[in-house]
Amino acid sequence: MNELMKQLEDMVSMGLPRSSLPKAEAIRETVSQLRRLPMFDSLDDNHAEMVARILEERLGITMTVGAQLVTPDFEPWLPAAKVTINPFYWERYQKYLVHKSFARDVIAKTDEVTDRIVGLLENPAKEGPWKRRGMVVGHVQSGKTANYTGVICKAADAGYRLIIVIAGIHNNLRNQTQIRIDEGFIGWDTAKKLKGASHDGVIGVGRFDARQRPGFFTNSVKDFSRSATDPGVRLDDLKVPAILIIKKNTSTLKNVIEWLKEHNAKRGTKTISAPMLLIDDEADNASINTASDKGLISRINGQIRELLGAFERSCYVGYTATPFANIFIDPETTDDMLGEDLFPSDFIISLDPPSNYVGATRIFADRSPNIVRYIEDNEDLLPLVHKKEHRIDGLPESLITAIRAFILGRAIRLLRGHGGQHCSMLVNASRFTDVQERLRNEIDARLNEIQRNIRVDGALPVKQALANPYIAALHGVWEKEFSETPWADIQSVLNEAAAPIRVVTVNSRSSGALDYDGHAKSGLSVIAVGGYSLSRGLTLEGLMVSYFLRNSMMYDTLMQMGRWFGYRGGYEDLCRLWLPEEADGWYEHITEAIEELRSELRAMEKANATPREFGLRVRSHPDTLIVTARNKMGSGKKLVSRVGLANNFIETTTLLADQPALRANLEAARRLAAVMNASSAPHFPTRQGRLFENVPVDYVLDFLRAFRNHDGSILTLGDPVAAYISDRAKGELAKWQVLFASLGADKLPSLVSSDLGFPIIRQERRAGARTTASAIHVGEKQRVASRGVERIGVPDDLASNAERDFNSGERDTGNTNYPDRIYREVRPRPLLIVHLMKINANTVSEKEGQRCGTFAGLDQPVVAWSISFPKTQTPEHTVEYVVNTTWMRENLGDEDEDDEPRDDAA
Repeated sequence: MNELMKQLEDMVSMGLPRSSLPKAEAIRETVSQLRRLPMFDSLDDNHAEMVARILEERLGITMTVGAQLVTPDFEPWLPAAKVTINPFYWERYQKYLVHKSFARDVIAKTDEVTDRIVGLLENPAKEGPWKRRGMVVGHVQSGKTANYTGVICKAADAGYRLIIVIAGIHNNLRNQTQIRIDEGFIGWDTAKKLKGASHDGVIGVGRFDARQRPGFFTNSVKDFSRSATDPGVRLDDLKVPAILIIKKNTSTLKNVIEWLKEHNAKRGTKTISAPMLLIDDEADNASINTASDKGLISRINGQIRELLGAFERSCYVGYTATPFANIFIDPETTDDMLGEDLFPSDFIISLDPPSNYVGATRIFADRSPNIVRYIEDNEDLLPLVHKKEHRIDGLPESLITAIRAFILGRAIRLLRGHGGQHCSMLVNASRFTDVQERLRNEIDARLNEIQRNIRVDGALPVKQALANPYIAALHGVWEKEFSETPWADIQSVLNEAAAPIRVVTVNSRSSGALDYDGHAKSGLSVIAVGGYSLSRGLTLEGLMVSYFLRNSMMYDTLMQMGRWFGYRGGYEDLCRLWLPEEADGWYEHITEAIEELRSELRAMEKANATPREFGLRVRSHPDTLIVTARNKMGSGKKLVSRVGLANNFIETTTLLADQPALRANLEAARRLAAVMNASSAPHFPTRQGRLFENVPVDYVLDFLRAFRNHDGSILTLGDPVAAYISDRAKGELAKWQVLFASLGADKLPSLVSSDLGFPIIRQERRAGARTTASAIHVGEKQRVASRGVERIGVPDDLASNAERDFNSGERDTGNTNYPDRIYREVRPRPLLIVHLMKINANTVSEKEGQRCGTFAGLDQPVVAWSISFPKTQTPEHTVEYVVNTTWMRENLGDEDEDDEPRDDAA
C-alpha cells in the first residue's frame, strides 16, 4: 500500500505546475484525477487524503541560501566552465532527490548552494600547483551529507579525478556515509562484487543511468585496505572519477597515503598531479591539532596535511555543525590559528536548513514544537554521574513514561498510514558501554512486560482493557501527551504498534544493530541505547522519542548529541524529548550563542569581511571561553583567553552565598540607587522596573568594583569587565541606561522590597542543584534576567525595525517572542540591570561524586547584575580573562567522554 501511495504522490507531483506553489484545491483535484487509474484501485479515500496532505506539506517547504565569506582575490571560474561541463553526475543526483521526495525549492536551493561551494574550489583544469581551503557550517541532522554528495557530483562533473571523504572515527559512521554515497553518487551497492553487466547491485542514482560508474576503493562494509585494492590501478588510467570513503584514524590515513604515493606519484617525485577534493565530515572532530589526547589528534592532523600535500592540486572542505569549530578555538594563539594549514582561509559558507527542519532554534528558543519534558527522578536509579560498575536495579519512571510515549506515537503513526516506515527511540544515559548493556537489558525486560500485557488484554473492550494496569498506564500517558487522537483508535492498533519493537545497544561493541536497510519494506521499530555512537554523525531513522541524560557542557558535544534534530514529516507533533532541566538550560544558551555567530556571519557577508575576520570573532566570543576551558581540562595549565564584550550579554549566574558578601552586594546596589535618585538622570517606570537614562559611566564602574563576584561566574569577573568599560569610558560607553528590575504589581506582597529607597518587587529564582553553602547557582538554567529585558530602553522605531529584519532575514515563525540579541544589535547605549531576588530552596540529595547539596533558600534580598553591551563602532580591544584549573574542575566537572575505543585497529 505504501508503495502505491508513493507512486501516486510522485505522479501527482509531476502533474502539478512548477512555476508557482500549487494550492490545496489543485493538489486534491490532481490526486482525484490520477486515482481513477486502474493501478490505484486499491487506494481508498483515506489513502488519497494522506497523499494530498503529504504533498501539501512537501510542496510548501522552502529553503534560503546561506551567507558566505570569501577572500577578495579569488577569480570565479565555474560560470564560464559550465559551457563545456557535462553535468552527468549532478543531473542523475537531482533525479534521485526528486524520487526521494525532496521539496522542489530545497532541490533548487541545493543546486544553487552546491554551485557556490564548487565555484569556490579551484578549477580542476587549471595547471598546478594550487590549493584551496574552505569550511561549510551546517546544522546537526540537517542534511550536510546530502549537500556534500551534491558537491561531489558537481566536482566530478567539473573534472576532479579523486574525491576523498573522511567520515567519522567509528566504523558505523563510515559505513553509513558510504551507503549514502553509494546511493547518491556511485549508483552501486559497493558491498556486492561487480558481476560484469549484471544489474544486481544497481541502486540509487544508478537506476536513472548506470553508465560512467565512478571508481571506488572502499565499500559499505569495509574501510580502505591496501591488500584488497588492485595495486595496478592508477588514477590517470581511469576514465571516470574515483572516490574513497575512509575512517578518521591513523592507520587508515597511513595506508591511503602510502598507496597513493606508491602507485600514483609522478616519476621521480612524491607528488600526484590529479586534482583532488578532500571533504572532512565533522571537521571539528579529531582534525585539529589540540585535544585531550593531543598525541593522537596531532597525528591525524599531520596525516590530513600530508595527504593534501601529496597532491599538486588539492582542495580541502571541512563540514561542521557549529560555528564554535575547533579550528578557530583550539590553537594556542591567534597566529597559530591563522597559520594552521586546515584553516578555511579561502571561504566559509553557512548552510540554511529547509523550513521543515526541526533544530535547536525551534526546540530551545522558539519552543515550537513544545516537545521538551524534564527528567527529575533519575538520581536513585540512574544518576547523572556514575561509574562503569554501576548496577541497573530498575528504571526511572520518566524513562518508562518515555517508552510508553514511543509505543503510543508508533500507534498513531500506524493510524496515519506510516506502517512501513522506520520508528526509533534514543536512550543516551551513560558513557560506559557496560552500563549501556545493563540498561538495554532492563529496558528490554520492561518492554517485554508491556508487550505481553497488550497482547493479552489489548483487544478487549476499552473499559475491560483499562483494568489492566499496563494498559491503564499507557492511557495515562495518552491523556497527557496525545489526547487529540481517540483512545479507542489507538487501542485498536496497540499490539501492532508494540509487538515489533526491539531494544538494541549501539556502540563500538555492537554490529548490525540498526539494520534499517534490511527492514526497508516493513520498517524497523527500535529503542537504541548507546553513548558516543549515538552522539555524533549516526542517524536514527524515524526518531520520535529521545531520553537524554548526560553531563556535558561542551558546545559541539551537546549539539552533536542532539540526534533529535532533523526532519519529522507527518509526525513532528508526536516527538518528545526527555532531559534534565539544567541540560535544557545549556541547550537554550548554546542555541542563542550559535545563532549570534550565524547572525554575525550574515552581517559580515554584507560588509565583505573575510574568513580570517570571522575566525577572530569566534575566537573572541565570550562563550568560546567555556569551550576552550573544557578543551584544556586535564592539561594542568591555566587558561588565558582574550574576549570581546561588544554586542554581548553577561550576567552573574553564580553568586557568593556568605552573609558578608550578600550584605556588601546589597549595599553596593543601595549606593547606586541613592546616587541615581539624587542625580538629575531622568528615570521612567516600566513594566519591568525603574529605568534611569544618561547615567555617567563612573556610577556603573563604582557599582561593579564594589560588587563581590563569585569566581564561578567567569564572564562577570570585576577586573576584565571594568577594564573593557574603562577603555571606552570617554566614547561609546560614556553614558548608560540603568534598570532596577522589578516584577509586575500583581505579584505577592511578600516579594516587595524597599531596600533601594523605592519599591521593587523582587524576582523569584530557584537555587540550582549545584548550589552549596558558599555558592548560589541561579536556577538550573543558570539565567538571571528574563527574556525580553534587552528590549527595555531601545527606542520603539529601532526595536520595530529589528523585529522586521529578523522576520524577513532569518526566519519567519510567526512567533513574537523575539530573541534579545536583535535589540542588543541596535541598542544605542549600554544597559546595566540590577536584580533583587528571592532565592527559593532546592533540596537535593548527595549522590556518588555529585557536586550538589541542600540549600534552604534565602528570604533576604540577593543582588545580581546583567549588562547588555551594544555593538562597537570602533576597533575592539579584547580583555584578558585568566581561568585556573580549580575553576575548571569546580565549574565544568569531570570530562564526559565515552569509554568506547577508537576503531584504529579496524
